[in-house]
Amino acid sequence: MIPGFTPAQTPLLVLRRSALDHNLATMQSRCDRAGVRLRAHGKTHKCSTLGRLQVAGGAVGLCAQTVGEAEAFVRGGVRDVLVTAPHPAWGSARLAELARSGARIGATVDHETQIERLGAAARAAGVTLDCVIDIDPGTHRTGAHPSKVVALAGRAAATDGLNYAGVQAYAGHLQHLDVGPRRAGDDAVTASLAGVVEALRQANLAPGVVTGGGTGTHAWDLDAGVFTEIQAGSYAVMDVEYEACGGPDGGWPFEQALFVVASVASANHKSHITVDAGFKAFSSDGPPARVMAGAAPGSLWRAMGDEHGMVIHPSGLAALKGGDFIAAVDTLDADPNAPWPADAPTHGGIVWLQPGHCDPTINLYDALHVVSEDGAVERWAIDARRVS
Repeated sequence: MIPGFTPAQTPLLVLRRSALDHNLATMQSRCDRAGVRLRAHGKTHKCSTLGRLQVAGGAVGLCAQTVGEAEAFVRGGVRDVLVTAPHPAWGSARLAELARSGARIGATVDHETQIERLGAAARAAGVTLDCVIDIDPGTHRTGAHPSKVVALAGRAAATDGLNYAGVQAYAGHLQHLDVGPRRAGDDAVTASLAGVVEALRQANLAPGVVTGGGTGTHAWDLDAGVFTEIQAGSYAVMDVEYEACGGPDGGWPFEQALFVVASVASANHKSHITVDAGFKAFSSDGPPARVMAGAAPGSLWRAMGDEHGMVIHPSGLAALKGGDFIAAVDTLDADPNAPWPADAPTHGGIVWLQPGHCDPTINLYDALHVVSEDGAVERWAIDARRVS
């Protein structure tokens, strides 16, 4: 994928710098043209170095999914962070303490108890925290029912220590649907959100911030005229899951930037070679990793255990499909009419793999190795992982 790059060890989590820069600039320009702020979601990369790059490029700040992520981002130099999920009871005091550093800290809430607790923590610390009302878009994971948002906004606006900043609606359940159902679902969420915003205006609680949206719906969210900021995250690196479902405006303007580089560990069979990237190298909650380079076109990666994966040569796909895998491999190896594939990876080779699901795959590693086209490598710590 990057000529001349030889990893010092594998499996290695690699970001192709040219693709990353393209993706960051493309999303920022789209937001700028629409007059909508970008608040990039840091839960994807969990890397304050990358977060600072997004802010330097025009993002108003970062989203964090947890209190610990927010703390890591602020320690790493990001000065405006919104925690986009209602936090546990222990988190309010820590967010208030974080605001004492001078950073602007916001928190989403979906119940009056959370508002009271957040306000008390802010007053005790002598700070003001932004308070954003989280609206349930139909996932029933977090968020208040739309009919309860006006009352919650009124409570937040009346609570000392809090700045009622606005509302959030993130339709995470839509992001990877096929384009047709995704568009229909997003239109419904946006219409409901517009109704909530109007009700807030009528109650003299017009939201200064209407935040939400994501990579899979960003084009429609930018055009909707409801959102004031977009929380896209995966656009920066992309993955198989997003590539497979298709972009919201006919294609993806973003490039594949994130890869796991694996080494050939064994090459004793005609059907497949074994690499040093198995279940521990990839999140298993999405589609399998995709073979991008270093193997014959059409090769497939499949896990073979914790530390190992197989890269199946196209000529071996039919022989290994279904049935007894071990017997099928033995039969193919013993067949004198089945040649050894000349274009299969060999000892000393490396294979480039695109993760199926970027967020939880990144969470498995300590660092991103950012590789430029000239072969220069930087190590960016994934400093917001394994934090609570």
